[in-house]
Amino acid sequence: MITESPLPKDRRLTLALANYDRHLPLLEGTVTIPGVPLEVLEVGQSVMGRHGTGRHERMLNAQEFDIAEVSLSSFLMAKDQGAPFTAIPIFPRRLFSMSQMWVKKGSGISSPTDLRGKKVGLNTFQTTLSVLAKADLGRAFSVPWRDIIWVTQRDETRSFQADGTAKLERLAPGESLLGAIMGGKLDAIMIPHPSHSFLQNRELVRLLHDPKEQEIRYFKEFGYFPIMHVIAIRDDVIKEFPHLPQELFNAFETSWEIARERWDDPNWSFLAWGRQASENQNNQLSDEIWPNGLGRNRENLKWFIEQSYDQGLISQILDIEGLFHHDLSNS
Repeated sequence: MITESPLPKDRRLTLALANYDRHLPLLEGTVTIPGVPLEVLEVGQSVMGRHGTGRHERMLNAQEFDIAEVSLSSFLMAKDQGAPFTAIPIFPRRLFSMSQMWVKKGSGISSPTDLRGKKVGLNTFQTTLSVLAKADLGRAFSVPWRDIIWVTQRDETRSFQADGTAKLERLAPGESLLGAIMGGKLDAIMIPHPSHSFLQNRELVRLLHDPKEQEIRYFKEFGYFPIMHVIAIRDDVIKEFPHLPQELFNAFETSWEIARERWDDPNWSFLAWGRQASENQNNQLSDEIWPNGLGRNRENLKWFIEQSYDQGLISQILDIEGLFHHDLSNS
């Protein structure tokens, strides 16, 4: 339990999170940290939450929150640039890239090899899914990311000097990825959180005919479900409450365990076969595809850091232990 002197009565530690099933016990107050007046905020990134959007920028650039879920890619860039944050090895968002690659029907693009020399849209060049997808094209399909023209939609969260070999373009202000691909300005899109209108557009299809099969193969070959986000704490907060990282890690673990138990109820979600879907996932992948702690995530983190460096987003290969609080380095 945290034993430091209490915070001033008018101050609470703010924790900004996306609204995922694994975060609900924290957002609803079922899970708390004894002795810490924690205000858990629902802050989206590209999608509006109860307390707004732009969570990554608000934390990594403005230091608005005490603790926040942030992009792994932008966090690495912030640390490389000397920003005062330390992570705990909680990884609340993960995605495979293969399901997030989209093309227009009738485009003639039917495999990743068809993307050479084409224009592919991204939210930003540094979005974690963007970094992963670029790297996976080479890793899984032998298509070097430098052979593709990358077209971004938004300003980058953290500024960086682009690799001289990167082919980068930017959509016009106000222009969307959806509008650009429908208008023929883009050949494909790689996006982590498609909008409702995007998903309802019947002219768009996934690039891979069976991405799930490819992702199962990816998991079996490389051994992990790729990390997208991490939990970052401002260094001044850790200085004030040195036991907070461990207590926070424990709170997230408890929240996730409660969330898993809720899925045991076959009618907990909107999915008619939600419980069976969970069982199928366990059978096809593993019941431990969301591990926290550094021990089972080192290879994932190591490879992602190497890809961030290769893509010109960080200036050096960062030491994994230096990114995370020392009390949790053996977790």
